[in-house]
Amino acid sequence: MTLQNQTRGGADIVGTSRGRPRGPGPEVMAADTLDGDKVLSADGDDIGKIKDIMLDVRSGRIAYAVLSSGGFLGIGDKLLAIPWSALTLDVDRECFLLDMPTESVKNAPGFDKDHWPSMADSTWATSIHQYYGREPYWGREDEFGVGDVAPGSSNAPEAGGVKL
Repeated sequence: MTLQNQTRGGADIVGTSRGRPRGPGPEVMAADTLDGDKVLSADGDDIGKIKDIMLDVRSGRIAYAVLSSGGFLGIGDKLLAIPWSALTLDVDRECFLLDMPTESVKNAPGFDKDHWPSMADSTWATSIHQYYGREPYWGREDEFGVGDVAPGSSNAPEAGGVKL
């Protein structure tokens, strides 16, 4: 399973049920609906579940998904901060995919629930992005901000026939 992230800064989305027009998802979803979602490695192994989604409050971007891996009933879990751009949402299998072999995930830098790293520390964050082979989200030009419409503008987009 080799995945190439096609989006610029976010998780890619794959699956045949992606084009469903009803309700939220999969392009826009409540963060808590992803908690507990299974994550599969490139080998197809179940490597854990999404425990938390970490936001970069200043930029408004998702920084990391915290993966709970190993342990039993929450005891002895190893937590991993995985850059959001390293994940792919598989709509059909209702899980996330991480394009990394299981053994590399087992050897990934992690932490425990009582000793979280300072995720705002750029040295720590850069090393995590390097481990997962991703460019840090804060150093990348992306499509966000392009085409923004000024508040109160008559050029605002429409949604479902309702002017926003």
